[in-house]
Amino acid sequence: MRRALTIAVVACLPLVSLTAATSSARAAEPGDRQQAFAAAAAEFKVPESVLLGVSYLESRWDAHAGQPSNNAGFGPMHLTDAAAYTGSNHHDPDEEDPRGDDSRPAAGPAATPAPAELPSSLRTMEKAAELTGETRETLRSDAAANIRGGAALLADHQKALGAPLSDDPGEWYGAVAKYSGAEEAEAAKAFADEVYATIEAGEERVTDDGQRVRLAPVPRLGRVEKWLEKLGLRHARRDGVECPPTISCEWIPAGYAELPGGGYGNHDLADRPKSQKIDYIVIHDMEGYFGPSIGLVENPAYRASWHYSLRSTDGHIAQHIKTRHVGWQAGNWYVNAKSVGLEHEGFLAEGHTWYTEAMYRTSAKLVRYLALRHGVPLDRAHIIGHDNVPGTIPSTVRGMHEDPGPFWDWAHYMKLLGAPLHPFGGPNSGSVMIRPDFATNKPYFYGCDRKNPEAACPPLPAHTVWLRTEPRADAPLVKDIGKHPTGESLYSVYDHSARASTGQRFAVAGRQGDWTAIWYLGQKAWFHNPAAAPTAVPSMGLVVTPRPGLETVPVYGRAYPEQEAYPEGIPYQAITPLQYTFAAGEKYTLSGPAAAEYYRAVTFDPAGHTVVRGKTRYLQIQFGHRIMFVKADDVRVMFAG
Repeated sequence: MRRALTIAVVACLPLVSLTAATSSARAAEPGDRQQAFAAAAAEFKVPESVLLGVSYLESRWDAHAGQPSNNAGFGPMHLTDAAAYTGSNHHDPDEEDPRGDDSRPAAGPAATPAPAELPSSLRTMEKAAELTGETRETLRSDAAANIRGGAALLADHQKALGAPLSDDPGEWYGAVAKYSGAEEAEAAKAFADEVYATIEAGEERVTDDGQRVRLAPVPRLGRVEKWLEKLGLRHARRDGVECPPTISCEWIPAGYAELPGGGYGNHDLADRPKSQKIDYIVIHDMEGYFGPSIGLVENPAYRASWHYSLRSTDGHIAQHIKTRHVGWQAGNWYVNAKSVGLEHEGFLAEGHTWYTEAMYRTSAKLVRYLALRHGVPLDRAHIIGHDNVPGTIPSTVRGMHEDPGPFWDWAHYMKLLGAPLHPFGGPNSGSVMIRPDFATNKPYFYGCDRKNPEAACPPLPAHTVWLRTEPRADAPLVKDIGKHPTGESLYSVYDHSARASTGQRFAVAGRQGDWTAIWYLGQKAWFHNPAAAPTAVPSMGLVVTPRPGLETVPVYGRAYPEQEAYPEGIPYQAITPLQYTFAAGEKYTLSGPAAAEYYRAVTFDPAGHTVVRGKTRYLQIQFGHRIMFVKADDVRVMFAG
């Protein structure tokens, strides 16, 4: 979702310092986190396996250097303190129209939503402070104190249910469900089931600050479901949702109505996949909180819509549009017509820097279900971020969105999808896949603090690498003439002009020492790729280069049909090249064919909607940070071994 949609929250406390230095003096040393779990479990009489399982679903035991999650949750136990934060209210004059269809009149800017009352699930730190006597600052910055707070909350939930403080993990099923913060019985149960499945399987990993934590498996773990029933939660409306049965999902329809002046909103009725094949699933973040964002998509006068919303704390999903219909979500009508859009609760960078494991898991289950149902390849050329969607014509490139941003863990997400990003090929392969180690890859950014936008962000795990004009650390960043027609690329967290992302494949343009060059937006782009700590892996595959005799070939942001394909009465949509140059000698990785199609849908009544299909053959390539298209007749396909 665009940054102008940020949901404002009334600030009750000053914004927390965004530096790792806020950690208190008694913060756990590396190796002590396991002991902190054991001590907190013993103090509050919570089974250690339950405490570890809940924490894993919230944070994977990471401390995140005291930084908040995308819904203001802190520390290993994800204690939420949303009342201490405000979202931004950016407005960019070049802001994308989410429809991305220049055959319609431009939509005006959407109204900024009013501040909303925060649910209790976003204010758990207040209760944890009351139960433990710790200050909220300590609960934010001290991992051991945070774990104590989470254990105290679990014990409090258990007592409120009238359940015993038992050594039997199964007796804590209701308290675990309550910890999710869910208001829906299905969401609370799905969260608890995921926690208990984690306990049964066991887990072990090294955290983001270098601490090894282990949850020993507890096989054949029981679940005393009577405690769940005592929570008295509402049941979600699940009739007709397109979700796997193992996740919590409800139907909350997007607004669809005629509007004064002949307009309508806020999506288009279609008959996919009969009318058009779904080729993409687009990952967004809301730039806001779940509840207010739901209110936006329910409003037919609102100019944007999407198919699914995902809640951060517990991973609960609301479906708004049937997948056969077209959401106004990606800013590119060609991609909209061939995609499903998922909005994830949170913010790209506004002091909010990580996504919960609960949301990653339900999102991955939903995306895998949709991908298998619609035949969408489970790769980073088709499971894409909003930031990977191209502008439609030169004038729209600058305003395209950047979410979900550099802090989305693509490697972990693809693994959860069952499509891990493995190397393929030898060390001198002609193409590479970007894949830095997420936990240790902490590139420089600025712009994470709204109150001090020029300040450096704290060192945070990220999925991107910086691209430079020469193989040295002080070389300038490569230029994106679409994003910055007259200026240079920026180190801003909101500027992807000179970044390559995990899972993206690029043709190799050169190697020099610890540096690798790739072809990127018509230029050689160098990134640091030392053998001892590689940020890319070999990835053999097909690439394209201009066919012999052509000095340059155009690249496009949409694969529209040729003029002759349009029947009478349907205006021709010009095939307009973007401003970039693809010159002889350059190579770009091939993602596959792209259908020459234009979905004509500009009326409330879908009876007049038409799909125009052409004979022009297009190919999808990874041309820069975003996918783009070339005409097959302009290029030669070759193998980069």
